[in-house]
Amino acid sequence: MIIRKENTADITAIERLTYQAFENHPHHEVGAKPTEHLIINSLRENGALTLSLVAEDVSGIVGHIAFSPVNINGEASNWYGLAPVSVSVERQGEGIGSKLIREGMEQLKALGADGLVLLGEPQYYGRFGFKSAPDLTLPGVPAEYFIVHLFGSNVPSGDVSYHPSFS
Repeated sequence: MIIRKENTADITAIERLTYQAFENHPHHEVGAKPTEHLIINSLRENGALTLSLVAEDVSGIVGHIAFSPVNINGEASNWYGLAPVSVSVERQGEGIGSKLIREGMEQLKALGADGLVLLGEPQYYGRFGFKSAPDLTLPGVPAEYFIVHLFGSNVPSGDVSYHPSFS
């Protein structure tokens, strides 16, 4: 398996993979259709998809991860949001998501990012160094599920907002 940056030929496969990975997801309302694939498309169309990686093997694209800039207190920052990460339903549990997360983190660090934020399960993402930062919040979200990974020297304080594509 290789991990590489997406290219134009990957867009349909990324849409399909992401839709299927989030279909019937336990965090969605019962019967709600996934929108994560639409978020990725909107980020791409608006030039806000900072990093988009795919995991590919002989069967095709089996995983995807997206990173986009976030604002802090309404101002541009050098912080990024990790979302979404998707793995083919039949390949979940093989470590593909972990490999995408680690590679994405390394590439963002190399780009000079100060840190990452995400809305997710602290027990899962803690293995990558994500933890709660009480002074950095996502309004309306319980603090324990909004977690950060620091590349720079300080976690800023304030309210984080994602690109409008997430609305």
